[in-house]
Amino acid sequence: MKINSLDLQNFRNYDMLHIEFDKETNIIYGDNAQGKTNILEAVYVSATTKSHRGSKDREMISFNEEESHIKAVVEKKGTPYRIDMHLKKNKSKGIAINGIPIKRASELFGVINIVFFSPEDLNIIKDGPAARRRFIDMELCQIDKIYLNDISNYNRILIQRNKLLKDLYFRDDIKDTLDIWDMQLVQYGIRIIKRRKSFFEELNEIIKEIHGNLSGHKEELMIEYEPNVAWEDMERQVFLSRERDLKTKMTNIGPHKDDICFQINEKDVRKYGSQGQQRTSALSLKLSEIELVKKNIHDDPILLLDDVLSELDSNRQNYLLNSIKDIQTIVTCTGLDEFINNRFEINKIYKVIDGKVSMEN
Repeated sequence: MKINSLDLQNFRNYDMLHIEFDKETNIIYGDNAQGKTNILEAVYVSATTKSHRGSKDREMISFNEEESHIKAVVEKKGTPYRIDMHLKKNKSKGIAINGIPIKRASELFGVINIVFFSPEDLNIIKDGPAARRRFIDMELCQIDKIYLNDISNYNRILIQRNKLLKDLYFRDDIKDTLDIWDMQLVQYGIRIIKRRKSFFEELNEIIKEIHGNLSGHKEELMIEYEPNVAWEDMERQVFLSRERDLKTKMTNIGPHKDDICFQINEKDVRKYGSQGQQRTSALSLKLSEIELVKKNIHDDPILLLDDVLSELDSNRQNYLLNSIKDIQTIVTCTGLDEFINNRFEINKIYKVIDGKVSMEN
C-alpha cells in the first residue's frame, strides 16, 4: 500500500500544493509552524475523514475561504484509487472514490490504512481514558468493517438515549421509549466489547515480543482491557443503572466508558512506570499497530511520523528506524541530523517554508 501523490487547495496554510511521494522514505523538514504537520493531517483525513488533531472541517479550511479540496492518489495491492474530498465551512464534506461520490464517510475506511505517530501519542498512557478509547476505535475501524458499523450505530444510539434522558425531565410520558434504546444499546454494546476483547488478545501476542526486544528482554509488557461492564452482564447492568441514568441525565453503563491498562511485569505503567518506560510502552504500541494491520489486511500500512524522533533517545530512534525500512513512511522533522547520524536511507527530501514545499534531492 502506498500513497503516490497529494494535492491540496485552500487547506490550512496551503493555497495550492502538489507533492509526489516515494514508495519508501519521505522526509519533510523545516522550522516549526511552517506547515509540515498539515501535510500529514491531509493524508490522515483522506484515509479516515477525520483530523488526528480533532479539528472540525471548517478549521482546516484556509482563512477567508469557503471550501478546501484534498486529492490523494493511492495504490493498494496494485489497484489505483483516487480519493477526492471537499471540506465545506457550513455543510457536510463531500467524498468521492475514483470519481464516484460515496453516501457515508464510513465507506472510505479501509481504502487506505494509516498508522500515525506523533509526540502526543507518547502520552497515551498518561492521558485520560478517552484518548485510549480513540486509539482502539480508530485502529479497529480501519481493519474491521463490522466493528465500524457497530461503533457507528452504538454512538448514534448513545446520543439519542442521552437526549431522551434529558427530555424525560420535562416529558415523563415518553419514558416507555427508553426500553427501545436500551435494547439497541445492549445489542451493539455486547458486540463492541467482544471485539475489543479479541483485539487485545491479538495485540498482546505482538506487543510482548516487540517490547521485549526494545527493553533487552528485561521487561514484559501487557495491555489489560478494562471494560466498563462484562458483555454477559451488560443487559442487567443497563437495567439496574436506569434510575442513576435518569438522575444524571446520561448513560453510565457501556463500552463508551471502557479503558485499558499498560502493565510492565504486572505493574501499572501509568502509576509506577518511569517516563522512559511509558515512552517505550507507547513506542511498542505503535510498532505493534503496524504489525497488526499487516496481519489483518495482508499489506503494509502507510506510516506517518510527526516530529517524533526528537522525542526519543538514540536507542529508541534506532529501533524505530530499523523497524520501518520496508514500509512507506512520511516523516516530519526540524532537521536531518537524526537520519544522517543513523545512516538511514532517505529516498525523497522536501523542505517546507511558510506553506511552500520544495524538493531537495
